[in-house]
Amino acid sequence: MKKTTIARMTLLAACTSMGLWGMTAHAADMGWHGKAEVPRYQEQVFPPWQHGANNPTVKKGLNFTVPEVDDLADFHGSIDHPQLVIFVGGNYFFAMAPLVAAFEKEYPEIKGKIYYETLPPGILIRQMQQGNTITVGNMTWTIQPDVYAAGLKKVNYLIHQGLLQGPAVPYVTNDLTIMIAKGNPAHIETLRDLGKPGIRLSMPDPRWEGVARQIQISLHKAGGPALERMVYDTKVKNGETILTHVHHRQTPLFLMQGLADAGVTWKSEAIFQEQSGHPISNIPIPAKDNTTAIYASAVAKGALHPKWAKDWVNFLRSPVALHIFERYGFKAYHDAK
Repeated sequence: MKKTTIARMTLLAACTSMGLWGMTAHAADMGWHGKAEVPRYQEQVFPPWQHGANNPTVKKGLNFTVPEVDDLADFHGSIDHPQLVIFVGGNYFFAMAPLVAAFEKEYPEIKGKIYYETLPPGILIRQMQQGNTITVGNMTWTIQPDVYAAGLKKVNYLIHQGLLQGPAVPYVTNDLTIMIAKGNPAHIETLRDLGKPGIRLSMPDPRWEGVARQIQISLHKAGGPALERMVYDTKVKNGETILTHVHHRQTPLFLMQGLADAGVTWKSEAIFQEQSGHPISNIPIPAKDNTTAIYASAVAKGALHPKWAKDWVNFLRSPVALHIFERYGFKAYHDAK
């Protein structure tokens, strides 16, 4: 081959390579705005929190968890022949570790045989409606719940729909708060401040997060329909409100990342974040504007382990369980015995 031909081919390859590199660089700039770099964060601010305490499995094998990459924060335990499967709304995921430990202490024969999910109640219902099957990333599995726990109204509705067996058993209550970054850099004082231009919010999506309904009620109490529309319509459209898929995980994370200034959550969630040493704080909502939730549980229809299911439902009302809930700001339901 002549030298001139080789030179032309080399030049063509170089130009093609530069063109492809330019396209790749442009794509990277489009996705990362030219700011892609190695993350410089402390891994402990990313879920799963609690340093593995929420995994009740005894033999855990290889522990391979990479924050933001390979992480199943709201799935706990082993799907290999569990003896008790609990689907619980995620807003008290942090209380499940001490609750399960206390239950296992009372019933040692079930130690290491409990599996539970702490997703938003609406997502758990959709999983149940899909034959109890869920896919996360590239993994799909089927697990039949023995117990479902969420708001009392939701539990009663599912009993009526035939997904759960009655009765619904209430056990604790919870109130709302405004979760903020430590130091309150946005100077938020009340629910009304959430409607101000420039205040970035992280709020639960009403399509599957039950807390959204209570938050909308509180917004209406504090500022009428105008405040509710501002937070859940106007700001969603202009990008100042982020609607979450998993509010109990995403809102504190967005606050710590500086992506949001505030989010309305259950008081217990803010207390947990503060107890964990995360740079999170909260602003109490006055009783006149607040909304109280009643938590309840029931045995799932077709439960494979009805004995353990009933034991867990009853355990949630026990003095031991209520003492654990109280650590995070929950209050015993006044009719619980």
